[in-house]
Amino acid sequence: QVQLVESGGGLVQAGGSLRLSCAASGSIFSINSMGWYRQAPGKQRELVATITSGGSTNYADSVKGRFTISRDNAKNTVYLQMNSLKPEDTAVYYCRAVVVTTTSSRTYQYWGQGTQVTVSS
Repeated sequence: QVQLVESGGGLVQAGGSLRLSCAASGSIFSINSMGWYRQAPGKQRELVATITSGGSTNYADSVKGRFTISRDNAKNTVYLQMNSLKPEDTAVYYCRAVVVTTTSSRTYQYWGQGTQVTVSS
């Protein structure tokens, strides 16, 4: 089994910054892509940013230039630095990892439990 534990959410004023972290642990052989998604009340979960094991990144248009995703492969951890936060960034943020486990050659996706980010105006 693989567990993803997120941290770093909270309440911040518009224009402020937060840094989210997500650490993966368990039966991990390797991690392909890692990413962050978010879900606001009444809306579908949407992609925020992803990063491959080689460091290639992809961002939603709404966060380009404000958010930066990075990862520490040695620690199986992905980060999301969020700057210039807006009220519309308010959501539960979820970490996702695509993992090759030590018990199977297949890849599986895992999700964290989510962390609340609230941006006040």
